[in-house]
Amino acid sequence: MSSHRAVHWLWNSRRLPARAARFALLPIAGLYRAVMGVRSLLYRTGLFATRRLPLPAVAVGNLSVGGAGKTPLAAWIASYYSRHGLRPGVLLRGYGADEGAVHRRLVPDAVVVENPNRIAGGEEAARGGARILVLDDAYQRLDVARDLNIVVVSAERARAARWPLPAGPWREGFAALRRADLIVVTRRRVPAEEAAALARLLASRYQPIPVVVAHLRLAGLEGMRSGRAVVAAVLSGKRVIAAAGIADPSSFAVQVRASGARVQLLAYQDHHEYPDADVERLVRAARDEADYVVVTEKDAVKLRHRWPPDAPEPLVAVLTVTWENNGDQLTRALDRVALGGTPPSTP
Repeated sequence: MSSHRAVHWLWNSRRLPARAARFALLPIAGLYRAVMGVRSLLYRTGLFATRRLPLPAVAVGNLSVGGAGKTPLAAWIASYYSRHGLRPGVLLRGYGADEGAVHRRLVPDAVVVENPNRIAGGEEAARGGARILVLDDAYQRLDVARDLNIVVVSAERARAARWPLPAGPWREGFAALRRADLIVVTRRRVPAEEAAALARLLASRYQPIPVVVAHLRLAGLEGMRSGRAVVAAVLSGKRVIAAAGIADPSSFAVQVRASGARVQLLAYQDHHEYPDADVERLVRAARDEADYVVVTEKDAVKLRHRWPPDAPEPLVAVLTVTWENNGDQLTRALDRVALGGTPPSTP
């Protein structure tokens, strides 16, 4: 069993062996949750210092490990500011070079800085011409103040066992939502009503924090090397190998399958580096085994410059963020930050 499949089995299976494995990890998970709770208390009481960034800042993060859609949302926010005349700086911790490359492609105007020191990263972005900052994967960065604190909750991930790491995917429990200024419920493959029901539950439980619902959907495709636009309908009835080194490859496969394709999923660990053997495997698939190879943008940034020019190019899935409920509350909050910021959120 691959490491990805093993983790998926551990965190999602309802079968007795998976439940027993989670139970065996409970002491470590309990210790992790206790450490996170004490850490939050120390910041909340001021015993640990919180520092300001040099520019107004929006932080985006989640409660679980990957798969919630924080990077697409952070890119959407950066693009929103760019369209409105504010050059954004996108700050990343620098784990996995793919995320920085994705942001540079999605928002070419952005100043993208990969630095685990977010204060130093913010200063570098300001020197590079940024006028507002977007922090990707920063909900647990309690040492940095922000003007708007957004937490992303995946409707798919909400189905997983509510166990802390490593027994489950949760960095923090739902009680940590109280730190948020705004909650975004995302969905990729669950029905709209399921995401809406989760949003209603969170809105009633964590009043008066606004809750927004976003659909991360497959809007189309583009050639990985050529950049040519391709409608998703071209996959209908075709044999497709979907390769994904992301936190939730299964959701990606479902999105591609929705186009009518017959999909075989090649699932890799998040931030998979694609050694030569894996690139060769995909090249063989593109030449002999499938009508199309489809990859995520996150994978394409690592494959694009290593792909043989004489092999059929993969298609890159283009995701779009569609606001299904209360999207105007997000844009109003972003506008308030752009007008000078609000008092920083309390960790």
